[in-house]
This record gives sequence, C-alpha cells and structure tokens, in this order.
Amino acid sequence: METRLLRSFVVLAEEQHFGRAAARLHIAQPALSQQLKQLEQQLGARLLDRSTRKVGLTAAGALLQERAQQVLADLDRTAADLALVASGRAGRVRLGFVGTATYELLPSVARRVRAELPGVELELHGELLAPALLDRVLGDGLDLAVLRPSGPPPAGLVVEELRREPLVVALPAGHRLAEREAVALGELAGEVLVAHPSGRRSTLQPLVLDACRAAGFEPEVIEVGETGTLVALVAAGLGFGLVPDAVRALRLDGVVYRPLAGDPVEVPLALVHRADPSPLVRRVVDAVRAATTP
Repeated sequence: METRLLRSFVVLAEEQHFGRAAARLHIAQPALSQQLKQLEQQLGARLLDRSTRKVGLTAAGALLQERAQQVLADLDRTAADLALVASGRAGRVRLGFVGTATYELLPSVARRVRAELPGVELELHGELLAPALLDRVLGDGLDLAVLRPSGPPPAGLVVEELRREPLVVALPAGHRLAEREAVALGELAGEVLVAHPSGRRSTLQPLVLDACRAAGFEPEVIEVGETGTLVALVAAGLGFGLVPDAVRALRLDGVVYRPLAGDPVEVPLALVHRADPSPLVRRVVDAVRAATTP
C-alpha cells in the first residue's frame, strides 16, 4: 500500500468532497478519483459512499481513516527522528569518566547536553580507570571517554587534551597539616599514601609516586579502585591522598583538600574517541570541550 494513496485518502476523508480534496493535494480531481479506485482495489473494500451529493465514509473507510492517520503520524515522526539522528541532534551516546573526573565534570557535561542537545540520550559510566576506558572505546563499548592519558593512544583512537589540573593533597580533617594553607609534600614522608592501583590498571598512580619521589620519599601505598573509596579511606584516617584538583567536588565529612606548596604538579585530563566519530558523537565532543573550558 503506497503512502501516497493513504495521504490522499485521509485528505479526502477529511474534506468529504473531491474538489476541495484535490485542491488541497494540488492534483486534478480525476487523478484523485483514480487514486481512490486504486486503493479500494488493493484493499478489496469500498471506502466511500457516493450515493448522495455529499461523499460519505463507509464503515471500512472510517476504520481506514483512523488507522491511516496513526500510520502516517508514525511515519512522519520516524522521518523527523531519523533526520535528527543523521544531523547529530538525536540518539544515544555512551560516555565514560575516569574516577577523578566523575564528581566534577560528569554533572556539568550532563547538564550541558540536556540543555543544548535535548534529543540526545546520554548513557553515563563513572568511576572507571583510564586503561579500562581505553579498552571500552577501542572495543566499541563506549563512544567517548574522559580520562587521564599516559603514553600514545592505541591505533584507531584520538586523544585530545582538555586541560591540565594541579594535584592537591587530601588529608584527614584532624591531620597535623590540615590547617595549613598549602602543604609541602615532603612533610608527608613516612605517612601512608592512599592511591589508585598500580600497573596498567591506572595511569594516575605513577604520576603520584613520581611526585613523592621528587619530594624525597617513597611512600607505603594502600591501593583502591575508586576515587570515592580513596577519599573515604582518607576520611577514616588511613593515609593521605594526592588527587587532581577536580576531586575537590567530592565533599566528604572528615576530609580537607590543600594545594601543594611550591611549583604545582599538574596532570592532564583528556577526551578519547574513535578516529571517525559520527555527527552525534561530534556534538557531544563539543559539549565536553565547552564544559571543561574555564
């Protein structure tokens, strides 16, 4: 059944007059009559009663008018939705965040996308480690990821630095240095460091350990997988943390954040995606960039 025939029939059913319906459709009246005949032949049912001057709907015609209006409305909505998807204004994007960016950047990106791209559904994944995020983007489990980069990206992925953030010290609220405006890292020698995992599981721990070594000490380390757990252990008094400044957004009773004294130790924050992103993903990339711009 052709969509063209259904549209013509719906207009004719609304007007119940061949002349007016033909004028609305911008076709000749005989052509409209022929379309109606063709539709009735396809359906095997008489749709209009022409026994009187006023064209009336048969029972079959009334049913078809109701169903055709629904079908055509669905088709129109589908066409509009497809156009939005093709232009990058609608669809679903899967976006992952490294733990140290989850609490500050994730809400900001979500708000911006909701305001600027209302047709986009964001599937958000927070509190993941950078190597796992890279694997998921590479394996098509995520479209985008915000992470702490380390080394060259895998083939097929693009890593774009968004900003650099200074490391700050997370201390228990009752710590002897908690009232300082800034903390010299060397003053924490001999204390336990609560950090993200070592090896390929995290890109942040090597940077943190390098900062401690530059300050003259090798700390004992308690490893945790999530930034929220790291801060909670600091609050419990099990050690101190060295975290990017964005973690300040994770406010937890019993923890204070203090800048490092002297020259700042900075760590990068980057956005990773495949080399050929869709128009939809490119729009979300723009939203993430805007959310990280001071």
